[in-house]
Amino acid sequence: MTALTPPPPKPARLNPADVIRVGGSGLRSRPMRAFLSALGIALGVAALLGVVGISASSQEELNRRLASLGTNLLTVTPGKTFAGGTAHLPDQAVEMVAGIDAVESVSAIGETDANVYRNDLVPKAETGGISVYAARTDLPETLGIDVVDGRWLTAATARYPAVVLGPEAAERLGVFETGPDVQVWLGGRWFTVLGLLAANELAPELDSAALIGWPAAKEELGFDGYATTIYTRVEEASVTDVQQLLGATANPQNPNEVEVSRPSDTLAAKHAADDALAGLLLGLGAVALLVGGVGVANTMVISVLERRAEIGLRRSLGATRGQIRTQFLCESLLLSILGGLGGVALAIAVTAAYAGYQGWPTVVPLWAMTGGAGATLVIGCLAGFYPAVRAARLPPTEALAAT
Repeated sequence: MTALTPPPPKPARLNPADVIRVGGSGLRSRPMRAFLSALGIALGVAALLGVVGISASSQEELNRRLASLGTNLLTVTPGKTFAGGTAHLPDQAVEMVAGIDAVESVSAIGETDANVYRNDLVPKAETGGISVYAARTDLPETLGIDVVDGRWLTAATARYPAVVLGPEAAERLGVFETGPDVQVWLGGRWFTVLGLLAANELAPELDSAALIGWPAAKEELGFDGYATTIYTRVEEASVTDVQQLLGATANPQNPNEVEVSRPSDTLAAKHAADDALAGLLLGLGAVALLVGGVGVANTMVISVLERRAEIGLRRSLGATRGQIRTQFLCESLLLSILGGLGGVALAIAVTAAYAGYQGWPTVVPLWAMTGGAGATLVIGCLAGFYPAVRAARLPPTEALAAT
């Protein structure tokens, strides 16, 4: 009677924890090689993210500078009536403009017919070209006005004879400091100099102006209360749409008697710069990613080829081809994860250091971090898959002969 031959035992299956442990053992057994390989991957990722981060920080600084030039500032002024006379804006024009959804902030000034002098002995004909405006207390929020000495008008001081001078007006009047004893002759009475302004690029007309509170202008100067210029800050994406609405909103009864400024040319320049820098980021990022991918592939190919003897030994002890592939794919992914995380941290540090040195805001786009790390994992997987498959197909005797 012929004895039955028992079937060969099935190879043990590797659960996920075993796969990670086996993959990690390959890294632990050669710590220096693993460190250098992870360093190569990290440098590739850091090159990608560093290029993108520094370029994005530079772009953010450019956008911030362009925004300071008033890319989203629109002005509303009264035009001419049908008969050719000077029109005026309604009393509620500022509040109606503020009701537009895309408007971020709004303020106004009103021109008076008063003159200002250093004292009451200066001839009235020598006005010095200084205009006197009634100003709303929220004007600095819209125009980004900076006070270099003293303070701006408040709800309390706007009711009293207090004045804030633009830099050119202060120079012409010979006023270089503020204080309760520093006064100018304005509209036939003394006004205390409350503050001195810095030059303003958005509203250069204020540099040679004397600004007083809206209530004080009505009480002391007989101001009629009509705004002559409404400054409007708008959401950048809605500048063109809001421009078309401002005339009818500021003066619903006579929209043809309103003049609205066109969007700043700087806004078009900003959009062009955004498009150009976006293309630059994509190009540089693709090149850096290609370089990093080549480094990852080279590292994994060499790693697998150096361990052909180990592969042959494991095959002779019963490991299947699938287990060999899984082991080296896991090792490749672990190596990529370590290198990817290290590269992200290194890129953030380099970008922050360079941006800080240049005085720029630090910007490392989230899409770049996730994309760079994700692409490294994909490249590491692909780079480790081919040599793992090739090594797994070697007969155990041929693999052991590689020693």
